[in-house]
Amino acid sequence: MSELVLTTDIKEYPLMRRGKVRDIYDLGDTLLFVASDRISAFDVVMPNGIPDKGRVLTQMSLFWFDFLKDVVANHLVTAKIDEYPVKLRQYRSALEGRSMIVVKAERVDAECIVRGYISGSMWKELVAARKAGSNTVHGFDFPATLQESEKLPHTLFTPSSKNDDGHDENISYEQMVTIVGAETAALCRDKSLAVYQKAADYALTKGIIIADTKFEFGYKNGVFTLIDEVLSPDSSRFWPVSEYRVGKGQSSFDKQPIRDWLELTGWNKKPPAPVLPDEVVMASSKRYLEAMRLLTGRG
Repeated sequence: MSELVLTTDIKEYPLMRRGKVRDIYDLGDTLLFVASDRISAFDVVMPNGIPDKGRVLTQMSLFWFDFLKDVVANHLVTAKIDEYPVKLRQYRSALEGRSMIVVKAERVDAECIVRGYISGSMWKELVAARKAGSNTVHGFDFPATLQESEKLPHTLFTPSSKNDDGHDENISYEQMVTIVGAETAALCRDKSLAVYQKAADYALTKGIIIADTKFEFGYKNGVFTLIDEVLSPDSSRFWPVSEYRVGKGQSSFDKQPIRDWLELTGWNKKPPAPVLPDEVVMASSKRYLEAMRLLTGRG
């Protein structure tokens, strides 16, 4: 187990943004991404973190960037501390394994969500639509017999707006075209579907279903580029093949133990969040580490 890192304080470079999980520093021509062990649930950051979480997010992204580089360019420059600027190397203990230097890219202002299975918010919206006598959600017509967690007849690209406050909203592809332009929207859709398909096919060989995931893209010197993190338990729904059953919610390799415990407490889902019990923290840490081990072979 690595040392818990909830926040970083690198004085030599300006802090550009501190998000729910990442601290991002401006290095001039590049950015330093540091994945902390902070964890959020219901859009609120918990007071205690998850050991190894930041390392898992970073190592999984590094694995996928390499695995998918023939499909789309990505923003990685290096994750090797000895290749970092000299001023950063004194922070080795805080940065090792959980950070990367990336190019600055002009972000496409849309979340690119791909769904291979019906779950989460899309399933809830379909249930509501059926009560109103319809099987259509966001312009997609679903089979009347489709059950929760079932594989979709066709993989769907369902974009959402990109809001830095964390409250993204589902939008149609036509709305996305209006926001980012037809050429960029088409690239987002086509590359998202291609990346998902390659990753999902691989994950199945490792005993994991990638039910859905989200990507972010940008442009660097005119090149369409995959940015942020990719295919981690924070951005994807990973289900164990061995436990998969259609018609119900699935166990997943993520922070589900935290969500379940919070629901039982009766917490109102507004700050401040309650302190998580040790057993809940360790159950989540174990799930993150297991996902990394199965998919990447890294311990």
